[in-house]
Amino acid sequence: MDKSIIDKYQPVIGLEVHAQLSTLSKIFASDSTEFGSLPNTNVSVITLGHPGTLPLLNKKVVEYAIKMGLASGCEINRVNFFDRKNYFYPDLPKGYQTTQDKAPICKGGEVVIRMKDGEKVIRLNRIHMEDDAGKNLHLAGETDTLVDYNRAGVPLIEIVTEPDIRSSEEAFQVVTEIRKLVRYLEVCDGNMEEGSMRCDANVSVMLKGATQYGKKVEIKNMNSIRNVQRAIDHEIERQIELIEKGEAIFSETRMFDATTGSTYGMRTKEELNDYRYFPEPDLQPLNISDKWLADIKATMPSLPGYLYKKFTTEFGLPEYDAQVLTDAKEIALYFEDLCKHTKNYKAASNWIMGPVKGYLNELTLHINDFPLSTQKVSELIALVESGKVSFAVASQKIFPEMINQKGGSAQQIAEKMNLIQESDTGALQPLIDEAIAKYPNKVAEYKAGKTNLLAMFMGEVMKLTKGKADPKITSELLKKTLDNLN
Repeated sequence: MDKSIIDKYQPVIGLEVHAQLSTLSKIFASDSTEFGSLPNTNVSVITLGHPGTLPLLNKKVVEYAIKMGLASGCEINRVNFFDRKNYFYPDLPKGYQTTQDKAPICKGGEVVIRMKDGEKVIRLNRIHMEDDAGKNLHLAGETDTLVDYNRAGVPLIEIVTEPDIRSSEEAFQVVTEIRKLVRYLEVCDGNMEEGSMRCDANVSVMLKGATQYGKKVEIKNMNSIRNVQRAIDHEIERQIELIEKGEAIFSETRMFDATTGSTYGMRTKEELNDYRYFPEPDLQPLNISDKWLADIKATMPSLPGYLYKKFTTEFGLPEYDAQVLTDAKEIALYFEDLCKHTKNYKAASNWIMGPVKGYLNELTLHINDFPLSTQKVSELIALVESGKVSFAVASQKIFPEMINQKGGSAQQIAEKMNLIQESDTGALQPLIDEAIAKYPNKVAEYKAGKTNLLAMFMGEVMKLTKGKADPKITSELLKKTLDNLN
């Protein structure tokens, strides 16, 4: 579609992100929440909704929901109720979902995203607790639909944004930031491919300058953050195309096909569904006491936003470095600990983003499995900083040897491997003289103005010293010697 047509319209987007909480048992039963178990093995009479069974709320679910609320700046609702959301679906064995309607545990709040033109605050409407449904399996070539109830009753929090998002790029960043938060808090693994974090998008478009939102369409079935962006992009263009043709947009639920990059209709939503919410009679009201809330606050870790600001202000790192380092909690904490052993924060960042992450990626290891302590990495930084070895030698020769030895000081390894740079001018001068004497014609060309020949002489000195000459000192001494020749 022509960009000039797209630019006439303003997308309006709201997200509903479901995060499956990393508890060992379900929200109202003791069944296991383990992913990948054989179908219908993590079930009980409570999960299956047998008559006469009574649910019991998992305390850890409440604590995880509060943690996410605190991390998002929400108001924590001190008196909570659960509600029944009534609808029939084969994967919902109780015939209703236990959720929170009028009184969510977290109200308001925000997610801060970083775009090219600066930070943007996306308001949250709410975060509430609920139980998950099972999973329908539509196997190719089969006429029957199979149902796996293992996921039924697994605890969820639903994070609902206000319709503040204005592009697919912003939506991408919102989901990225939410995933980062749940991982930092260790309340959800954020794995969209396994379904432990899922996202629905409500998308509409309106002419720029208009005050009334267009008719929204809900998109489901996006199993990666990239696919969230792709689905929204397609839906924006689809709606604009319909408006330009003078056709109506129907309020409906659409599915995203990752193979074709397009959406297709699943069911219409002409009116709001009547779920007949009413208070869950089998669960007592939940009161969050001052002490309980204070205890939860005391367990809150450093969050990515705080660490980002610390890295850019206190440590003086570029925004790019801070963004990369705070992507994963464990990397951020490793870097923070490394900075206790060195004041060269930029060098520390370069080592983490370069050799350390390269090693981890090559062997598909987690930072917790990295064999070198932050003290050992700081030794490498100090060795380069002192001019005894170059960064290339430290990263390509000493660093691998330290890993192989699972210890050993950087200085000792450098000495043992005969890698310490020659920085003694008295020892370097005869070798520089030898390199110059070898190429009298090149000396004449240099004196005539071909100053780029300095690199050739440097290479010759490096050969004579077997790469051990300090580049900075050698370069200065070599230039001075050549310039002083008659």
